[in-house]
Amino acid sequence: MTAVGPLDAMFLLGETREQPMHVGGLMLFELPEGAGRDHVIPEGSRDYVSGLYHDMVAAPSVHPLFARRMRHRPFDLGYWSWEQDDDIELDYHVRLSALPRPGRVRELFELTSRLHGTLLDRHRPLWEMHLIEGVEGRRFALYSKIHHSLIDGVTALRWMQDTLTSDPARTGMPATFALPESAAEPAESADGLLTTVGRIPGSAGRVLADVAGLTPLGVKSLVRSSVPLRAPRTILNQSITGSRRFAAQSWPVDRLEKVRAITGATLNDVLLAMCSGALRNYLLELNALPDRALTAMVPVSLRDTPGAPGGGNSLSTLIADLATDERDPERRIRRIMASTTYAKGVLSELSPLQRLLLGALGFGVAGPAAVLPGVAGRTRPPYNVVISNVPGPSESPLYWNGSRLLGMYPASIVLNGQALNISVTSYDHQLHFGLVGCRRTVPHLQRLLTHLETSLSDLESLH
Repeated sequence: MTAVGPLDAMFLLGETREQPMHVGGLMLFELPEGAGRDHVIPEGSRDYVSGLYHDMVAAPSVHPLFARRMRHRPFDLGYWSWEQDDDIELDYHVRLSALPRPGRVRELFELTSRLHGTLLDRHRPLWEMHLIEGVEGRRFALYSKIHHSLIDGVTALRWMQDTLTSDPARTGMPATFALPESAAEPAESADGLLTTVGRIPGSAGRVLADVAGLTPLGVKSLVRSSVPLRAPRTILNQSITGSRRFAAQSWPVDRLEKVRAITGATLNDVLLAMCSGALRNYLLELNALPDRALTAMVPVSLRDTPGAPGGGNSLSTLIADLATDERDPERRIRRIMASTTYAKGVLSELSPLQRLLLGALGFGVAGPAAVLPGVAGRTRPPYNVVISNVPGPSESPLYWNGSRLLGMYPASIVLNGQALNISVTSYDHQLHFGLVGCRRTVPHLQRLLTHLETSLSDLESLH
């Protein structure tokens, strides 16, 4: 039995039908040569993808993380823990689907939207994978989702990379759930942290000192930077339903690098500015742009930070001013740069544990609107949107059982009061954007893709 860490437990506790708490991703592949002809659903495509499916459900073993089932029984006195499921039905967790003709990206995103909006079964290990055939242009897709209490986005991406190879002739590559136990070890859990604390003299005192020291640092950051207190009410911060809309697109990294060279910003600042301009134009189009600037909560991975615990999730957060009240794109990106520079300075003053606690606070402040009926839309939100950027594989191109990976698009969580999430990852010299929104609260989500292109073009015109 393994204890559920405090941040991990938040994702279990906050889950409702309206806000599923799983993260996911859509991977788009090109069929290998000889797998079919160039028509909508080639017979060879069916045979190839069907063969992948049968290989997946016939996997001889499952990594222990993917065999974890939630345990939360009344006589456990509210204590959340994981137990191993020794009788996993892989044909339940792994499914084969086909797109209706003509199998365009539009139909692919519609299917992904429906799959991303359904809850995972808590009586089973909390993950699913869906092989999707019939994508036009000799392509197929793999949509996967796993509960955020089990894993964070950075770790999920690393596990996915372990299933890929730079060798197009290599076969027998497993899916993530069938990786060998030695390939990717689960992060240290909360009970492991407490055991370590009890075993090392003086460590408990240091942990308590870290916790106590977070408060004045947090107060200082709020006093010196009022950004977290200025998030306006927007249509993005209303109540949500359980239905989702997913949209995705890729942009060459070179285009953002050009803006970075012109402005002296970081690549992540350019990405935030690109999102800022898109959100400004999107809300203007809906006659819903507030006078105050929107703010974004930006997750910061601590996975490579020495001494950073956290169970399935090892994250901190910062709040960025998106400067959406500024018409001029150059002034907008300058404000974003100043905001993120300050926030990173505050994080640098914290210990790894303090950063982790700040991460829990960053997610936790959205909690009242997420769990209390009638709060969303009636009070000022702590921030307006979540924007995350997770570095992807450095090698390219990559293959899975002979199929070339064309794109990988994250699909994350939206909350009651936080109806839009923008997640980005990198691969093959491109940035792959995955947008998830409440289907009803965020109308015409796909239009944000056009606005992202317009915003990037505006930034490219700077001198």
